[in-house]
Amino acid sequence: MKWNDIGHQTCSVARTLAIVGDRWTLLVLRNAFLGTRRFEDFQQHLGVTRHVLASRLKRLVEAGVFRKEAYQPNRHEYRLTDMGLALYPVMMAMAHWGDTWLDEGKGAPLVYRHRPCGQLTTPTLVCSECGEPLDPRQVTPLAGPGLQPGALPRTLPDAG
Repeated sequence: MKWNDIGHQTCSVARTLAIVGDRWTLLVLRNAFLGTRRFEDFQQHLGVTRHVLASRLKRLVEAGVFRKEAYQPNRHEYRLTDMGLALYPVMMAMAHWGDTWLDEGKGAPLVYRHRPCGQLTTPTLVCSECGEPLDPRQVTPLAGPGLQPGALPRTLPDAG
C-alpha cells in the first residue's frame, strides 16, 4: 500500500488520516453508512468528479475499508468491510459534533433511531470499563507498547 508520509508516523490518528483524512473520502464513507453502494449513486449524491471518486474508492478498497462485489459484468458495488464498519463511531461522533456546533439553530439534519430499543439516540463515547461518558479533561493519555521514543511532542507516562 502507498500512503502519504503521515501514514508512516507512530500515531494512530495519523495512520487513520492517511486513509480517510480528506473531505471526499469522509463523504463517501458517510454515504456508504447511509446505504449507497454503487459508483453512479455515490457520484450523483456527492457531485464529485468521476476521477476523484474512482481514486477515493480505489484507496478505500486497497486499504480494506471497502470490498468490491460484482453485480453485473464490469459493474461493482462497494461494501463496507468489518474494518470499514468499525469507522461508524467516528462518523457518528463527527455528525454529533456538527449537530452540536454547526447546525445554525436549525437542528440536526438527521436523527438516529436505535432499532433494538426503538428510541432516538445521541452518539456518546463512553469508557469501556465503567460506562461513564468520556470527558477529555478526565482522560490521561499514557505511552502504549507501540509508541516510539520522540514520536509525540511530549513524554507520556507508561501505561503499566
